[in-house]
Amino acid sequence: MTAPQTLALRGDFPGVGDWHYLDTAATAQKPGQVIDAIARAYGPDYATVHRGVYRRSADMTIAYEAARARVARFIGAASPDECVFVRGATEGINLVAHGWAANVLKSGDRILISALEHHSNIVPWQMVAERTGAAIDVVPLTPDHAIDLDAMAAMIRPEHRIVALAHVSNVTGAVLDAARAAEIAHSVGAKLLLDGCQAAPRLALDVRALDCDFYVLSGHKLYGPTGIGVLWGRAELLDAMQPMQGGGAMIDKVTFQRTTYAPPPGRFEAGTPHIVGVVGLHAAIDYVDDVGLDRIHAHEAALVTATREALGQINSVRLFGPADAAGIVSFEVQGVHPHDVGTILDEEGVAIRAGHHCAQPLMDLLNVPATARASFGLYNDADDVAALVRGIERVTRIFG
Repeated sequence: MTAPQTLALRGDFPGVGDWHYLDTAATAQKPGQVIDAIARAYGPDYATVHRGVYRRSADMTIAYEAARARVARFIGAASPDECVFVRGATEGINLVAHGWAANVLKSGDRILISALEHHSNIVPWQMVAERTGAAIDVVPLTPDHAIDLDAMAAMIRPEHRIVALAHVSNVTGAVLDAARAAEIAHSVGAKLLLDGCQAAPRLALDVRALDCDFYVLSGHKLYGPTGIGVLWGRAELLDAMQPMQGGGAMIDKVTFQRTTYAPPPGRFEAGTPHIVGVVGLHAAIDYVDDVGLDRIHAHEAALVTATREALGQINSVRLFGPADAAGIVSFEVQGVHPHDVGTILDEEGVAIRAGHHCAQPLMDLLNVPATARASFGLYNDADDVAALVRGIERVTRIFG
């Protein structure tokens, strides 16, 4: 087995220690720098934002908006005002679905998604389809379980108004050629939303170069806190969107006769925001950028290669996804339920995900009830791969 080079960053993550944590695609461990930033924000720096005239509130407001500007630079947005803070990618997709698509789509229009999407990029579109009378089409996959863009190009029609695809699959790790997907979508005037949950922690992003219309990401997969995420949208699209929630902060003027809304992004951030989550996300982005997305991707690619090479030598293991998957290896041990695989690996100090990964239609397509999934972060190394392989070998001995 080829031994990948280590980034030697394990010590930055107090939650890892000697644990073989291989479930980063579900949620990433947090570096001390992020934890410290959260502690300061909840402690000596804590105050509300956008409301107080006292110094600490003003300072926290500055920090909050500085985080928005940091996000904009991280993803290549033209302006911080294109970046909306949400609870996570799920809320971001729902905001587009119900705030934009539900007001644009009508009977006869169509929505295009792919066969490998997370439930969060399926269910909101089903809700909108039921509400508007639009129909949903599904792009098939290539033999190595990536989105088939040739098939997409063949099936796209002028009736398609929105295309919603995973930038990186949370099951197969397949990386979408997003620029080509955008070209195909825009050829019929459709808008493109990209689910960037798995891409943001490992791929350098530039939403303008990707030429998408909406992009969503979650902070907790980016080594930041839970409960915070980002929706990026083109300014003109955000201007045309209706808010999903009403309340404080998202208004311009309120009377009993009529309410007018604030311009984006404030229009979509009703109530007291997740202030500390935003501060923690800023720290996480700083940390990731300091390491370098190119280094992180190369590191994880080497771990994926080593894992696929080693597991591929075990006859009873079936691998899913492409060889160049980004940070994720999904597999099954034939004849053994993934939950049993996960339980035995846990006894060996190895943490993986076992289940349908919120992608039940993809499991049906793969003809499996679930898969086992090892997913890597910048704190993993060759010892983690070796521990995983030893655990799978034990599984095969136990189950024969």
